[in-house]
Order: sequence, then structure tokens, then C-alpha cells
Amino acid sequence: MEKFVIRAQNKRSETLRRSPRKKIKLEEEEADQLFKQLEEQVVYSTGEEAKVQVFGKVYKIPRKQATYGDAGLTYTYSGVTRSACPWTPTLASIRDAVTRTTGQTFNFVLVNRYKDGQDHMGEHRDDEKELDPICPIASVSLGAARDFIFRHRDARGKQSSRQIEPVRLELAHGSLLLMNPPTNTFWYHSLPVRKKVLLPRINLTFRRIVLGSKK
Repeated sequence: MEKFVIRAQNKRSETLRRSPRKKIKLEEEEADQLFKQLEEQVVYSTGEEAKVQVFGKVYKIPRKQATYGDAGLTYTYSGVTRSACPWTPTLASIRDAVTRTTGQTFNFVLVNRYKDGQDHMGEHRDDEKELDPICPIASVSLGAARDFIFRHRDARGKQSSRQIEPVRLELAHGSLLLMNPPTNTFWYHSLPVRKKVLLPRINLTFRRIVLGSKK
């Protein structure tokens, strides 16, 4: 039986540490059903919203994306502003389950669909000004298991100032990763290419956007 596992990542003394694991029951059949429902309900972005700007150049996003949330919310990153579509029944149900488990409320979710191990996410931090700085980001994974890599900001690149090993987590089907602040201040994260992964994965990152925030 699969469990819905919360691995809460805390940053203490600029070190990423794993807090005690909490579990709630979510059988594999339930996770399979959620994946199926999301495949039926989620509508992904196309056109300009399926692109990002990196150092002034425009690139096609190497995965599918969609944004859902409360009415009137927008989220801007990598040069593109995305408006929240109304919650689907399945996304609202998962959001409520995450809230009951974590004690945190969320008003927005970014959906990423990876068709296989070729689809990926580059190294970055979720540090946009719209995000509530005291609210964690809750990341729900459904589908194929993928490696998720944390790299400390001081250990990046050839001119890095510190020797800090990356932290690798395998995000399994039906798992929840809770990234507590200030994780996104000190740690970059990525989902690298894994050519041996042949099945799709859907990831939901629940966030809290501050209304009226200045960009």
C-alpha cells in the first residue's frame, strides 16, 4: 500500500535537514484515481504562456504547465504572467487535503506535467514577490517517480564559495514535499532529465499568493 508521505524540508543554520516524516493514508488506487482525474480535468497553457524568458531569450517550456486558484489571482515568473483558472473539483479536493495535513492554507497551484524523463525543470528558486514569504510551498507528486535535486546557492558554479553537497530526493507517486521558508532563500531546486523514465508525472505546487503585492 502506498502512503501519502510528507517530507518537510527545513533550512536551519543554512543546512537542509529532513524533519520527522508524517503520513496519512492514501492507497495506490487512490493516487492512481487522482492522476486519472487530473488528466481529464487540467487544461494546459499554449502559445506565449507556454514559453519563458531566460536572460532575455525566449524558450519553450520543457513540460506542460497550467495555473489554477482563487478568482483574480496572477503569478509572474520568467517574464510571463499567468492568471489562475477556477479550481477543478480534483484540485480543490487535493488542496483541502494538503491544508488539513499541513495546517496551511493555499490559494494557488502551479501544475507541471512531464510526459516522460525527457521533460524536466531547470535549477531555480521560487522567490517571486507575489508569494507569501512565511508560507511553505506544498508539492504533490503523482505518476512516475522522479529525482528532485536541491543545491545550495553558495555551492553553485565554478566560482562557488562553499563545499556543500546537493541533496537528492526521489518524489514518489502520492508523495508530498513541504518546502518551508527560508528554503527558497538558500537552496535552488531542479528536476533533471532522466532518460530511463518512460511514464508521465504530474506535479502540483500549492502556494499562497499575497493579494495586492507589488511586482
